[in-house]
Amino acid sequence: MSTTTLASSAGPAAPVITATGLTKSYDGRTVLDGIDLSIAEGSVFALLGPNGAGKTTVVKILSTLIGADAGDLRVGGHDLAADPQAVRAAIGVTGQFSAVDGLITGEENMLLMADLHHLTRARGRRTAAELLARFDLVDAARKPVSTYSGGMKRRLDLAMTLVGDPRIIFLDEPTTGLDPRSRHSMWQIIRALVAGGVTVFLTTQYLEEADQLADRVAVLHNGRIAAQGTPEELKRLVPGGHVRLRFDDPAAYRSAALALDEVTRDDEGLSLRMPSDGSQRELRSVLDRLDSAGIEADELTVHTPDLDDVFFALTSSTHAPASKETAR
Repeated sequence: MSTTTLASSAGPAAPVITATGLTKSYDGRTVLDGIDLSIAEGSVFALLGPNGAGKTTVVKILSTLIGADAGDLRVGGHDLAADPQAVRAAIGVTGQFSAVDGLITGEENMLLMADLHHLTRARGRRTAAELLARFDLVDAARKPVSTYSGGMKRRLDLAMTLVGDPRIIFLDEPTTGLDPRSRHSMWQIIRALVAGGVTVFLTTQYLEEADQLADRVAVLHNGRIAAQGTPEELKRLVPGGHVRLRFDDPAAYRSAALALDEVTRDDEGLSLRMPSDGSQRELRSVLDRLDSAGIEADELTVHTPDLDDVFFALTSSTHAPASKETAR
């Protein structure tokens, strides 16, 4: 599958992570086959893909945990191959599985991380206290982490990642297994980090998460980037956007069918369907034409392709994109 790259009309910020020709194989099996990425400073970049697509491998390589077979890679202005230590000093990593120690308290976990970053005792305690307060963990700070909920453990995990004040953070499926409330809480934390200028590289299985958070999204499939762009740009890759009008009055239905162009009729259901990108301009045009003809629809729904549609279209030849209709 060839890569589709969509360039936004807005002037891009300087890239803080770049990868050209990133390649990685295991036991003769190619996992990453020439990946190209460019991630702007102070943005959220989401990497999507089926399980086993290589998302975690990309994170491990860019965070210096494993080496690449080939590729020109730069993170935070540093060449990954020539100066991995400088890369490590610039980044923070929160993996798929919590790295906290459940046998000690949240505060002790934070102080341990401060020691690993060679902070003075006073600065370490101050940093730990500030982050525990920021992540709403003060009341639980002196309790064993084994007593924490899943959401609390993930917040502590991210708080520990921030002890070194990294400007680039890799979040590998940070909300997997969390309940909806905890997931939304994590989203708020990520948005606050980005508002402060932090760059976030996110992998996720939740397409809504990428849609909510990401400035740019890439879809990884069969070792290659199938497409990348803003969420809205990717949605426009998938055909099928339409407006559906339903009528209770058969006469109004017939009149509307004559007044509108390119409609697909459902005479039994008294509904009309027409292609649309869901924009306000197109909806206004449809409603203006109905108003001019003195016709009022009893129900109007708009279908706009979402990232679920994009994901299934790009990663599966056997699954048709699911329809998403929102009542208006």
